[in-house]
Amino acid sequence: MSVLLDRITINPKICHGKPIIRNKRYPVELILDLLSAGSTHGEILADYPALEEEDILACLAYATKLSRVVST
Repeated sequence: MSVLLDRITINPKICHGKPIIRNKRYPVELILDLLSAGSTHGEILADYPALEEEDILACLAYATKLSRVVST
């Protein structure tokens, strides 16, 4: 999972510091929104040719990591 997460970057100069894919102007939230709306990986890749399958998987891995709740 850590290799996938390396694809997610945060740069205050791009997209107001939101998590993005490989320092490009593709916010993680965009990909997650598309997936939750029912878009397939193939459709996303066709619409955004600069993205790779691993980028989509990285967004899902990032969301999984953020959703983990630590009990005290």
